[in-house]
Amino acid sequence: MPDTPTPNTQANTNTPEGSTHFGYKQVKVEEKVDRVADVFHSVASKYDIMNDLMSMGIHRVWKRFTIELSGVRKGHKVLDLAGGTGDLTMKFSDIVGSDGTVVLADINDSMLKVGRDRLMNKGYSANIEFVQANAEELPFPDNYFNCVTIAFGLRNVTDKDKALRSITRVLKPGGKLLILEFSKPSNPMLTKMYDLYSFTALPAMGKLITGDGESYKYLAESIRMHPDQDTLKGMMEQAGLVNCRFHNMTGGIVALHAGVKP
Repeated sequence: MPDTPTPNTQANTNTPEGSTHFGYKQVKVEEKVDRVADVFHSVASKYDIMNDLMSMGIHRVWKRFTIELSGVRKGHKVLDLAGGTGDLTMKFSDIVGSDGTVVLADINDSMLKVGRDRLMNKGYSANIEFVQANAEELPFPDNYFNCVTIAFGLRNVTDKDKALRSITRVLKPGGKLLILEFSKPSNPMLTKMYDLYSFTALPAMGKLITGDGESYKYLAESIRMHPDQDTLKGMMEQAGLVNCRFHNMTGGIVALHAGVKP
């Protein structure tokens, strides 16, 4: 199988035992975490700027809908997993108040440092904890969080099924998981336009803004390798969540999946 399939064709998801996908490439399972870390070390300082440019600011609307669907209230415990620079953490901190707690967790220390500095500079710290954590092995007690969110992070996780089980474990009964992630557009014409943008404009912007076009080529490939809407919904159900559903946004370019721990 070639390393670089055509942009509008998803690569074969079958991998040899002991291997996994890093974009369209196959790598050893134990190598993927370090490779993903290198990507985010490279782009961390310009991450927010690139988010605004890549989405033309629409990512703020997607995140606002995530907050609205969360049902988080004053006094709740929230885990913002793969929370990066802390957009969701900031909003949740305002909602849960002094009686609640928000944990900003990320596997990448560069992203975590950028997020911590950003939040502290804005005066957020009293009800926020910062934890470097792998989604596959969360270092939190069982039945602990009222809500877990993971925004634009699940596609970078090596073993997504293991991560979903780990998240389910730390949710309280009745707690909600929200996964905001790039997904599969439903319109063929939109798919073609999206592929053209992702594999030409996106790496070019990455090169111009961060000096690293290859990392944004990987990000485009990782989106194509991510499970589609129905597949991810089924994975959430297999992890033990109920009432699983998804909401397509921007024509399915992004989907928000929700599930509840029984």
